[in-house]
Amino acid sequence: MRILHILDHGLPLQSGYTFRTRAILKAQMARGFAVAAVTGPRHGGFDAERETVDGIDFYRTEPPKPLASPFGELREISAFSRRIKQVVRDFEPDVLHAHSPVLDAIAARRASRRYKVPLLYEIRAFWEDAAVGNETGTEGSWRYRATRALETRMVRKVDGVAVICEGLKSDLVARGINPGQIMVSPNGVDMTLFGAPMAYDAMLAQQLGIVGDEVIGFIGSFYAYEGLADLIAAMPRLVSARPRIKLVLVGGGPCEEALRAQAAESAVAEHIHFVGRVPHQQVERYYSVIDVLVYPRKRMRLTDLVTPLKPLEAMAQGRLVAASDVGGHRELIRDGDTGTLFAPDDPKAMARAISSLFADRETWPARRARARAFVEAERNWANNVARYVPVYQKLIESTDRLSPWLKSPAVNA
Repeated sequence: MRILHILDHGLPLQSGYTFRTRAILKAQMARGFAVAAVTGPRHGGFDAERETVDGIDFYRTEPPKPLASPFGELREISAFSRRIKQVVRDFEPDVLHAHSPVLDAIAARRASRRYKVPLLYEIRAFWEDAAVGNETGTEGSWRYRATRALETRMVRKVDGVAVICEGLKSDLVARGINPGQIMVSPNGVDMTLFGAPMAYDAMLAQQLGIVGDEVIGFIGSFYAYEGLADLIAAMPRLVSARPRIKLVLVGGGPCEEALRAQAAESAVAEHIHFVGRVPHQQVERYYSVIDVLVYPRKRMRLTDLVTPLKPLEAMAQGRLVAASDVGGHRELIRDGDTGTLFAPDDPKAMARAISSLFADRETWPARRARARAFVEAERNWANNVARYVPVYQKLIESTDRLSPWLKSPAVNA
């Protein structure tokens, strides 16, 4: 089976988007699929029009000259569509698998119709809600409504739909989409990367000045919706209850400058450490020295509908997780069993929950074991990728959509 993935961006860039993509493509390759990917204009600069990164073949798209919205987006779609058509002729796929945002699906559908190759559209988040979460859009604005309508229209036009969680599926069903036409491909962990937790890195702990301390941390991107300002605001209460507690923040993003300023003004500034961005291959070192990973996402449509990836990585690493009680977290964490949930947008509630967790250390080994077992059984990409097989097969077997060059067998389990 030959699968061409259509992406906003890809490796070697590092983001939750690229890590999920890598996991899917590598797992499909391990099952014997022929896999390639084409990245869109927003990927940015590249070394070659076709390059192999981490064993995956990527075709790149030259960005067009920028224009004001919405003309810029229309130009991007046209450029991306032309490039996808070129790659379809070269790679001869059995299925096109487009990943959000919706611009990718629009560009891919033009190639799908031109060459009669079935199209699966996978939604990782609704573009309009992501804009609100990133503080680049406003809920209810004309742009928000237009984007939402465009998303719904594309879902009705593609041959198949996938989403990463039940929250997104429920929202589409509420829009009138047949639930039987929507598959759920949940976020997962590549256990070949995160399946063997490192031993405690004493040298790193020494460098960070956290030896012998109770350590909480966050590893990821610094966006407003992640609620890191609430986490910093909770630190004075946490230090009052647990004087040896330290906070380690690993990553960066649009809110980094504001968060650093907030931390500098905190009465417990010496307990808050910013590490900055680190190469992905070094992330395990930081997991090894953090006792509890905290995910204080704020409550909004984006966080209620979409499941994050980072808590699963922490569970696979044998770390404890504490997270805000929003819909996306509830799909991953069972409160008091595989993790701890606390009220969102409430630094006091966060501080109480984390303090109680540190006061209950005797339950940690069993909780860590249950969390890791959950990831291995239900969120392991080696298993999750099998969900695509019957969907691909159904699309390929729609005889009126078969590609003229289809040669590979429909099933490759």
